[in-house]
Amino acid sequence: MAPAVDRAGVSQLVENRYPTVPELFLTARELAAHRPELSTLRRVGTSRAGRPLHLLSVGRSPHAVLVVAGAHANEPTGGSTLLALAERALRDPRLRRDSSWHFLLCADPDGASLHRTPAPRTLLDYHRHFFRPAGPEQPEWSPSVLPPDRLPPETRALTGVIDELRPYLQVSLHCTDLGGSWVQLTRDIPGLAEPFAESAARHGIPVETGASDAAGWPVSGPGVHVLPGPGSAAAYPSLPEDARHTTWHHAHRYGGTTAIVEVPMWASDTVGDAAAHPAPRTAMRAFAARLRHDARLVQDVLEDALPRLPHPPGPLLRAAKWALDLVPGLADDWRRLPPAGTSMAYIGSVDAFGRRLPLRAAAMLLRVLDDADDRGAPRLDRLVTHWSETFAERFEARWVPLEHQVEHQAGTTVAAARQARGALGRAAPGGG
Repeated sequence: MAPAVDRAGVSQLVENRYPTVPELFLTARELAAHRPELSTLRRVGTSRAGRPLHLLSVGRSPHAVLVVAGAHANEPTGGSTLLALAERALRDPRLRRDSSWHFLLCADPDGASLHRTPAPRTLLDYHRHFFRPAGPEQPEWSPSVLPPDRLPPETRALTGVIDELRPYLQVSLHCTDLGGSWVQLTRDIPGLAEPFAESAARHGIPVETGASDAAGWPVSGPGVHVLPGPGSAAAYPSLPEDARHTTWHHAHRYGGTTAIVEVPMWASDTVGDAAAHPAPRTAMRAFAARLRHDARLVQDVLEDALPRLPHPPGPLLRAAKWALDLVPGLADDWRRLPPAGTSMAYIGSVDAFGRRLPLRAAAMLLRVLDDADDRGAPRLDRLVTHWSETFAERFEARWVPLEHQVEHQAGTTVAAARQARGALGRAAPGGG
């Protein structure tokens, strides 16, 4: 069992709020200065807007673990977890015995500058300051929707770090607004499911057994999903992103594996219900109809306001339009295709995703209209308020203390590294 994160020293930063990217850098610099014989902090790239991307390295082993935070701007837990892991790697020689640890402080500092999460206590607080970039602007996902010569510099910096380190394990730290915890693996890591489940139980976090993000993926254990192999069809083909073409797979060329560790900001105890849903196809069709209806409400406001908004569109408006553009194809998939899962947990996860997509589009568009003092803002404000409240009510949302989010995500990361390193040792000639 992994020990809890030490609250002394810089880990205190995670207790009350999520750190900003400048705070991540200052804390990483403090850590590196504390043990210069073990650690280095260096710049490994530059964002589209000129912000630096920094890598903190701890330990000298050629066997590398790469931890990536901030790949999605609206998922702030990873920055806090990264600091806790870095501090632990510095003070615990057992973690450095046969591995070095490398921490990309924030994969998308431009996006992080546009999403503000002041340790919210309601989903409405969260959506008031929401930002998640359009798919082509997300560093991990852009290779699945863009040709290689158009990849953003953040993506090139990340793949450059992978090429240099050749990690046996890459861990991408993600979080969901509402739900449970789950893990996605590009290759199975035998033995991970047990410590993952134990950690979730210890911190009062439900395990999400039917995450729609992993629709159709094989299951290694409750809440642990393994990416399907080549040739398998996507559960919902209208979605443009394909996990098999993301930066998660880049480590495979060096024999590595990627683990995506998701933790919830708000938990829902409905996400682990493995019972069969009584009418999954009927539910999916109802979700499709609601998704089209809700997106149309946002689209109407957008079309009315568009002639009055600045051109070319900024990142908030691009992201809102990207989200809305996903709706027609996805709604058609849900209406036409068999559900990828039939458990109460899976159908509930699709329900949550169908609420999330138009809500996020509305929240980002509202920020644009508020800045422009546009007449459409009050209408959107009512939608964002109503949808945030009904989302929380439907899933009985409860806030997960930040320290529990961090301890669970950090513990799962360490467990993944231990299991993956052990598997490498057993596979090596003479390995025991």
